Amino acid sequence: MRGEEAKAAGEALLRKLRRLVARAGTVKGNDQKRLLALIDDVETTRRSLLKECAMVEGEMRQATVRTTAIGAYLRNSQVARGKRHN
Repeated sequence: MRGEEAKAAGEALLRKLRRLVARAGTVKGNDQKRLLALIDDVETTRRSLLKECAMVEGEMRQATVRTTAIGAYLRNSQVARGKRHN
């Protein structure tokens, strides 16, 4: 499971992306070096956010599997006791 550190890392990436977007508004079109650095920073942050999204998606899949298993266990235990499941 993701801890508070992982959550904080995701939040930090989103704050960084917001700062980069704000910085993009101040860069003039003829400042090629700053534009290239900005593009690199945005791409790096984007890749990091995609990794975070993949991790969250994996955790969601795992939670779904666990929920299904718990439900199956519950149904099976109720059948064994002679109770009907609605």
